[in-house]
Formats: sequence, C-alpha cells, structure tokens
Amino acid sequence: MKILLVEDDRTIAAGLEYSLQNEGFDIAVCHDIHSGKKIISEQVFGLYLLDVSLPDGTGYELCNMIREKSNTPIIFLTALDEEVNVVMGLDMGADDYITKPFRLRELISRIKSVLRRYSKGSDNAAVFEMGALQVNMLDAKVMKNQKEINLTALEYRLLLTFINHKGQILTRNQLLESIWDVAGDFVNDNTLTVYIKRIRDKLEDDPQKPQIIQTVRGLGYKLGG
Repeated sequence: MKILLVEDDRTIAAGLEYSLQNEGFDIAVCHDIHSGKKIISEQVFGLYLLDVSLPDGTGYELCNMIREKSNTPIIFLTALDEEVNVVMGLDMGADDYITKPFRLRELISRIKSVLRRYSKGSDNAAVFEMGALQVNMLDAKVMKNQKEINLTALEYRLLLTFINHKGQILTRNQLLESIWDVAGDFVNDNTLTVYIKRIRDKLEDDPQKPQIIQTVRGLGYKLGG
C-alpha cells in the first residue's frame, strides 16, 4: 500500500515515515501544497494523510484535487480541533481525521479502519437501484436520472447504511453509530437531522414528501420502496 503524507513539520513527518514503513506501508512525503500537488498529479496512491495547516495553503486544497479524480481514502491530520474545521474536512470528502498530538497506534488503527471500509465496498461491487436512483458500490458513485449526485463522505456513509438495511427501520442511535468512526464527537442528534435533510435535498424529487429515506414516526427511518 502506497501512502502520501503531506506534513510541514519535518520532525513529525520523519517519525511517521519511519513508523509507517515499519508497518509495511510504502511512504512518500511532501512538506507543502506545491510539492503535494505535483506528486498527486504524477503518481497514484492508496491513501492520503494530509495536514490541514501547511505553509502555502491548507490540506483542503489537496483534498479537492484528489476528489476531482478519485475516491481514494483521505485522513486529515489537524491541530485545529474546532468543530467547524473537522466538519469542513469531512464535507469536502475526507474519510476521517485525527487530532494532534496523537499516538502512532491510534493513527495506524484509523488507517486500517478506513482501508477495511473501502475493501468491503470493493468486495460488494454491486449496483443498487431504486427508481431513478442508482448507487455503484465499486466506485462510490451516486446517480439519479443519469446525472451524478455529489455526496459528502458522511452523506454517502449514511446512504450506504440505509441500502445495507433496506426495508428495515433504523433508529437514530443506529444511524449515529454507523457514522461515529468518521465524525466522532462531532456527530450528535442534531447533526444527524442536518445530514438526513441534506441527503433528501439531493436525492428526493420532493424533499418535503420523501420517498427514498422515509420517516417512521416515533421509531426512526427506513429506505423506501
């Protein structure tokens, strides 16, 4: 597995490079946005570790560049643990984040967790269809009426949870648990309401009368159809 690490603190970068190599990963290291963009355009990686604060910009720029061409896993390394920064990164398509300072074992655990999720998606290389909605599990593409719908990492994760439990009523707690390892402490009941509304706004013909993600009053939600 080839990983690109973009981290401006050379001491941290050197330590992570050494440790991850010992775990069997092939690591490439950059220290700024400029060199990161260059290597991303030239090489293919299996996972990206992006520092948020870099000397010539932010890791968000690199995240956007990566997401324009692939669905490869992205984990942010951030000292900015305010909710707005974390949610921004997740909304841009990141799969996870880890706040500095962190323990190496925690980072490796997060990396393996993200890779397992992607591996499961590949194994279930199936296309889910429901009316005009089409979800390709292999390349994580969501289409409606032959047009691609852009979902954030959290929105897509929620949609997959409904698809994997088609016909079942899912409680709010079950849905929160399904996205907990992506958003951690920043997922709560209010956040869940916001994300379900966002998904409906993007997928439903009439978000006020949802047919795809239906509310089961007093119990939770279920995938319609």
